[in-house]
Amino acid sequence: MKIKLAKSEVVHFVGIGGIGMSGLALVMKRMGFKVQGSDINLNKNIDRLSQAKVKVFIGHEKKNISRATIIVVSSAVKKTNIEVISALERNLPIYKRGDMLGHITSLTKNIVVVGSHGKTTTTSLVASILSSSNLDPTIINGGVLKSSNNSARLGRSNWSIVELDESDGSFLKVQPTYSIITNIDREHMDYYKSMDKLLNLFAEYIGRVPSFGKSFICNDDKNNVKLIKSLKIKNYHTYGIFKKSNFFINNIIQSKDYSIFSLTIKLPGKKTYTIKNIKIPLIGLHNIRNATASVAVSISLGIPISTIKNTLKKFKGVQRRFNKIFDYKGASFFDDYAHHPTEIKEVLSGVKSAYSSEKIVCIFQPHRISRLNDLKSEFVKCFKKADEVILCPIFTAGENIKLNFNYESFAKQILLKSQVRVYLVKDKINLAKFIKQNIYGNKIVIGMGAGSISSWIKELPNII
Repeated sequence: MKIKLAKSEVVHFVGIGGIGMSGLALVMKRMGFKVQGSDINLNKNIDRLSQAKVKVFIGHEKKNISRATIIVVSSAVKKTNIEVISALERNLPIYKRGDMLGHITSLTKNIVVVGSHGKTTTTSLVASILSSSNLDPTIINGGVLKSSNNSARLGRSNWSIVELDESDGSFLKVQPTYSIITNIDREHMDYYKSMDKLLNLFAEYIGRVPSFGKSFICNDDKNNVKLIKSLKIKNYHTYGIFKKSNFFINNIIQSKDYSIFSLTIKLPGKKTYTIKNIKIPLIGLHNIRNATASVAVSISLGIPISTIKNTLKKFKGVQRRFNKIFDYKGASFFDDYAHHPTEIKEVLSGVKSAYSSEKIVCIFQPHRISRLNDLKSEFVKCFKKADEVILCPIFTAGENIKLNFNYESFAKQILLKSQVRVYLVKDKINLAKFIKQNIYGNKIVIGMGAGSISSWIKELPNII
């Protein structure tokens, strides 16, 4: 899909190294746009862009945008950024990622995944099913699919599958044909200020789904239930473990390597039927819900059940979602992106169900001071399914604000409220020393967080 007028524009992405920004830049490059960008540091996303011949400047400088005609700004980039200031001085059009994503996806029919948790895995599952059914969709995901080692691809059909971030309200800029709402949690309150405002925007978003489309809402989530009650137009289906769900999850079996479940499907005006023994190579009820959402939208598109089941069975997963990294002295080490209390609880619950005989050790690196300040009481209670917690220093993500409490007292509160042993480490080297001295035997060790903890876990084999 080439854009005839693309050659007249140079689109510059400020903060192009982010997973969402890099994916959008990659798709626009392959659509025919001249694309470039800048970021502070090199990373794997920038490596992928370089392989696609996208020019990336390391460091933000005024001269980087000398040829640019359109600016796309990451939500993490501040108004004081030198490139943003220069673009304003030159009267260049400046768009948030959500705005540009809305413009690009307006060219296609969309399946859009929103919610606080589970978006990336759900998007990946839907993308895998549609790709297996030869629909060849455009994919813009918030994580790297193991099957393609990329977060985005330009398809040849008129379908796109998009993960949308609700952090700044820009998810309203995309027009969905079908929509999945995984859950709604207390996040990004620096922008929304209240849960009521967040729920109202989700209701507005669902109202944008056309009559010939559909929303799929998980009614296991209490805030989703509140949302459903507020909806005036009933153009949605529900999914979850409640019997009244349109897509009712039942007969769950979980093991160390996979989950099996059945779906009883009860749609208005249609005969009730059950799809038995759906198998996914993922653990945890949260992933069963994610898979159910992918089944629901795929059935609505008319994809054969046999194709859906075969694709889910062979799903290769997403990077940073409970990925095994290495073994050490009988213990298995995993990497996971969980950084919110709800995500941590869900992952630990899934691991506990699958690995009932092993001790669970969580290496946790809090992400953002603002999140820790806002959700302290939830964080101290979310490790109950673990046996030990190794608490790392906070990854600030550039925030220059004060922590509202003593960090050592936070560790003590985790010990008391989650009933686990807690250890504090100062840095990566200190973590390696602790592991070398204390971790061995039948244990599952999970590095959790959205900051540098992933690289710490991957570097451990070289320093322990």
